[in-house]
Formats: sequence, C-alpha cells, structure tokens
Amino acid sequence: MNAEIIAVGSELLLGQITNTNARFVSSHLAEIGINVYYHTVVGDNPDRLEQAIRIAESRADLIIFSGGLGPTKDDLTKETIARHLGTTLAMDEDAMESIEAYFARAKRPMTENNRKQALILKDSEVLVNHNGMAPGMFYKHDSRIYILLPGPPHEIEPMFQFEAKPKLIRLLNKENVIVSHVLRFYGIGEAELEHRLDHILEKQTNPTIAPLASASEVTLRITAKTDTAEEAWKLINEAKEEILEVVGEYLYGYDDDSLTTRAVDLLKEQDKTIAAAESLTAGLFQSELASVPGASSVLAGGVIAYNEEIKISQLEIDEELLKTYGVVSEETALAMAGNVRRKFGTDYGVGLTGVAGPDAHGGQPAGTVWIAIASDAGSEAFKLELSGMRNTNRIRTVKLTLHYLIRTLTR
Repeated sequence: MNAEIIAVGSELLLGQITNTNARFVSSHLAEIGINVYYHTVVGDNPDRLEQAIRIAESRADLIIFSGGLGPTKDDLTKETIARHLGTTLAMDEDAMESIEAYFARAKRPMTENNRKQALILKDSEVLVNHNGMAPGMFYKHDSRIYILLPGPPHEIEPMFQFEAKPKLIRLLNKENVIVSHVLRFYGIGEAELEHRLDHILEKQTNPTIAPLASASEVTLRITAKTDTAEEAWKLINEAKEEILEVVGEYLYGYDDDSLTTRAVDLLKEQDKTIAAAESLTAGLFQSELASVPGASSVLAGGVIAYNEEIKISQLEIDEELLKTYGVVSEETALAMAGNVRRKFGTDYGVGLTGVAGPDAHGGQPAGTVWIAIASDAGSEAFKLELSGMRNTNRIRTVKLTLHYLIRTLTR
C-alpha cells in the first residue's frame, strides 16, 4: 500500500509553524510497511484542497489528512472531502457530549460553532480524540482509505498511534505481526555507521534495517514481519546481535530512549547524584536533565559561572589557575567539575567551559569546548572543536556531555 500525507493549513505555507505531523505519521507508517511517496501541504482553500485530493488519488491507496477539523470557518477539510466523495456529514453524539463536557468543566460558555467539531463523514469509523475536541475519521471509499486527523501535534500523535495505526495493521496485515525495534547510537555519523554495516544492510530481507540520522544521533530501525510476536523478536534479536558486534560501542539506548532519559535512568539505577558548573551552556545542561520526570532524585543543582568573578567567588577556582591556563582550558573544566561536586556533595560533577562563538575568546577559537566529569573514580576531560553557529555549539555541547556521562556510567 502506498500513502500520501496532506497537511492542511495556511499557517504551514506561511512558515508560522513546522509540519512535524508528516514526519511523525511517516515514521509510524514505515514501521508497518506502508510506503509514503509524497507529502503535500495545502492552504485553507477548498478548491486547492480538492485539487490536492484528486492528485493524491491518482498515486496513493491511503490518503491521510492533518488539520482543518476545528470550529472556525477556515477549517474545511471534512466538508471538502465530503463534497469530493459525494457523501454527507453527520453528528457524532459521543464527540458532541465530550465537547459539551469540556466546556462545562472549564465553566465557559460553548459557542455554536463548536458543534461543527463533532461532525464526521457519514459511515466513517470514529477515531476518538482523548486530547482535544474534534474526532478523527477512518473512511473507506471504493479502493481507497481516507484518514482525517486533527492538526495539533498533542492530538494527532496519540490519535494516530493508538486509534488509526491499529486499524491499519488489522486491515493490511490480518495474518501477520509487525514488530519494530530502534537502536540509538551517538558518536558516529550516519555514513560511517552505514559503511561499517554495509555487509549486513545488503543482505537484509526480513527483518529490514533502516538507518536514520538526526541532528544529535543515528538510529537503526529493525522491523520484522512474521506470524507471531515471538518469531518477530527472535529475528530482531539475531539482527541486533550482529549489528552490535560491529558498532556496539556507540549504542546508548533503545526505542523511546534519548540521551537525556538514558543518562537520568542510569543515575537513578545506580542511586547516584550529579551537579553541574556551566559557563558557555549557561544552564542548558541542567535544564535538559530537569526535562525528565523524576530528575530531582538525581540532579542536586549547579552553578552558572558565566564570568571569571563567579568562577572564583562561587566555585572557588584558584585565580592563579585561571591566569595560567585560561578560562577555556582542560584545567579550568576539571576544577569546575571537582569543585561543584564538592560544593553540592554529589557523586558526579560536570564542568563545561568553552567559546560558543562567533568570536574567539581568551586566545581560543570559536567552537573550542572542554567538558569535564569528576567522581570518586577520578576526573576526566574531553576537548571539542565544534564548527556550528553559536547556539548550535551550545546544544551540541550538552548532547556530547550526556554522551560522555553515559559512557562514564556504563563502564
């Protein structure tokens, strides 16, 4: 089955928001063996939307729409599709009750146009919206399937994953089970990873292995299609073992892991605590850790020491050390990590200092960064030579700090 995703909304064309929905839906369709050959974005115009539908019908068996299901006059997705397919809209009473209940809980009057959100394509299967008002729809017409989803990511993502995707799996793979498992790597580029695994990737059939690079990591998605979940996991584990024999040193996690969640989970599992002294990152590292629920059990706190005076007064770094080696140096990073660890009484201390850019500082070129990690086992420093824009360098520093922390925790 081939699919096309049509995102509806003039705000997408104006660049006011990014179309993350297409990326999310495409990744889940790939898991279940559905090819996505086209992404289309169209504004809030019924004629242009209908034209986009006709084009999609000429090349796709499955057409998925995101956006345009709301209460306002420019939300015309389901009306346009109904007219195009020669059907009508009907009121979904369950959705209407849910909308009315929301306004009652919020103690707000419900305007009449909110009733529009409960309208669905007649005879469509309703996709319940547990995170918003407008329900989605799963509609079969002739030889095609049309799936209508809301636009807000916090609504479309759970609706597709838990409502629409299971229906597609049952429809398309009645006698098969499809299981996917993601391996997450850091510290190796996509090209090098693929080069090292070329002999494995060339012979893949079932399971299939798909590499994917993002701004901060490389992933491999292993997907097996068999009669039972047990057989699928057997195939996945065999492939995983072969992959890790080659590039296992770069693996940091699986599936929904991130560098941040993995680092926090390891600290929790080992009952360890951490504090950070940050210069160029100005609190980004601590903020990243704090984005994980329960991080308070491992993150004690830290110091943002953005200038020399604070490094001396708050971190008690020897002024002579700074004069001798400079603010951006291995010695300063190690002193920051060790002193913040003692100051907060934690198991680990992190010190981050560097030149974010665009200009040089302290005789060091832009992109020069030192990361230090201190613990009872000793201290270690890592030098980076980054080449990105200012904030890109700061973000990469945080990601690499998490990478080195994970490596330290898994030795």
